[in-house]
This record gives sequence, structure tokens and C-alpha cells, in this order.
Amino acid sequence: MSARLALATAAVSAALAAAVGCGFGPGEATEGEAELRVTRDYGSQVLAETSVADPTESDTVMRALDRETDIETRYGGAFVQSIEGLEGGVSDGRSSDWFFYVNGIESPSGAADVPMEAGDRIWWDYRDWTEAMRVPAVVGSFPEPFAQGSAEDPMPVRVECAGSPQPCDSVAERLGDEGVDVTQGKLGARGPAAMRVLVGPWSAVSADPTAGLIAGGPGESGVFATFETGKSPPLEVLDADAGRAESLGAAGLVAALHPAEDPPVWIVTGSGPAEVDEAAAALDADELRDRYAVAVSKGETIPAPSTSDGVEG
Repeated sequence: MSARLALATAAVSAALAAAVGCGFGPGEATEGEAELRVTRDYGSQVLAETSVADPTESDTVMRALDRETDIETRYGGAFVQSIEGLEGGVSDGRSSDWFFYVNGIESPSGAADVPMEAGDRIWWDYRDWTEAMRVPAVVGSFPEPFAQGSAEDPMPVRVECAGSPQPCDSVAERLGDEGVDVTQGKLGARGPAAMRVLVGPWSAVSADPTAGLIAGGPGESGVFATFETGKSPPLEVLDADAGRAESLGAAGLVAALHPAEDPPVWIVTGSGPAEVDEAAAALDADELRDRYAVAVSKGETIPAPSTSDGVEG
């Protein structure tokens, strides 16, 4: 049994306990819309998209998905086995399943236990998890997790800078345009618990312990891209098999990480200063939508993992 199924099995008792405690009726509503997206293969194909107006206390991620799509569940309804006929399983020795994200963070709980609130961005994706069982955070729901849906008391957001202040200011401005209050400081400066956005050349950003996880590959970081060594390190975009798909040379990278119990950390980095500027310019909802991470080269955004069949370089 896969780790995903084991998690679902453990969630059954919690789901049943929650059901016993539920009263009748939908409960109070939160004003606004929640977004629901369903994709496959690391966001490369959209299968369904809709919004839920004024979700109520009884609305859960599972109920919303069941209303909008054709699903099959297992383990007492705690685990989504298929959506629109696309079923999880093992083929040719590789494992694929459905995973879901709430405001850009992979959910640690079953969909039946996760409430849906106004402002939430819920993203289901069917993917091969053979090389990376967990991808704890993604960039594809921007401006989440920074806006944090309808959170009344959002966690602080700190932009940490290395090198030129220009891309740091650009990142802070783009977050501000989304209604996110940010503070700025130097890379590595100590401060209160916050979601951090690390901005600067990879030679500097990689010294951060969280950013450094990328060097360990997608199995450790959940990021399907890596910088090689060198003064202006070239960026390699990997495919779902964790093999090299595209060698971009000097390029930028926007990626999200979520180690252990710490707050999420985003990196806006590149081979050098010009590539950091490009990465900062890609901090846009349309550019990042449905992407796990993106590389940026010559003004073009490339998904990571790569969804192309060709190998360049």
C-alpha cells in the first residue's frame, strides 16, 4: 500500500469522528468565492475548473469536488481514487495518484476533513510520484499562500534580499499589488516566524538551508530543477523521471518549498543578476498558474518539471 493510501486510511477514523459531531444544515457562509481546479501531469492539462460562491461551514474540499466532477473514493470516502475516470495506480513500475493543494500547500489531511472557505484556491493534480512522493509546496496558486485565502490573521511575509535591491523591490511590489503586506530584510537576517521569499543570485540564495534542499533533487525538495556548479551556474530543468529535460544555461527560477513544520519558503533566483530580474518579473498569477515551479529564460517561462518530450543542450 502506498504512503498516500496509508495516510488516507489513517484519516478514516478522523472523518468518522467529525461526522458524528456535525449538526444539521449548511452552517454559516463565508462571503466570496473559492476556486477549484483539477489538472493532470503536473498541471499540464486542465480537466475541470469552477468557483464555489459563499462556501458554508459544511463545505469541504471533498464535497466541492464531488459536486463538480465525477469521482470514485476508497477507504470509507477518505481517499480519492479517480476523478473523471482517471484512476490512481501503478503502471510499468511507476506510481500515479491524485494530490491536492490548499492555497499552494499540499494538504496533510484528507479532503473530507478540509473545509473550503471564501478566497481559497483548491488545486487537484494527478501526477507520477515515483521520484517525489511529496511536493509540499507549489507556485501555481499565486498569490497564495501569501494572501492565505480568507485568513483573518495571516502569517507575516518577509522578502529577504541578496545582491541588487531592484528585484527585491519588484517582488515586494508585486506582492503588494495582491494586497499582501510585506517587510524586507537581508538574506539570512533573523526575525519572527514568517513566510519568506528569498531573492538573489543562486550563489547567495543556495546558502540558505531551505533553498539548499534543491541540490538534493526532487525527492528531497519537491523541485524538478537544479543549478549546476560554476560562477554563473546553468539551470537544468528535470522531467517527471527526475532526468534532465532541458539545459537552459543562464536562467531564472521561481520555486516553493515547505520543509517540515516551518512556514513555506519561496525562492526567486537565477544564475546571475539579470536572471534574478527575469525571475522577479515572472511573479505573476497568469505566468505561474498550474505550475509546480517555473524556470525563466529569455523572457519565456518553462514549467518544472518539464512537460516536453525533447531534450535540449
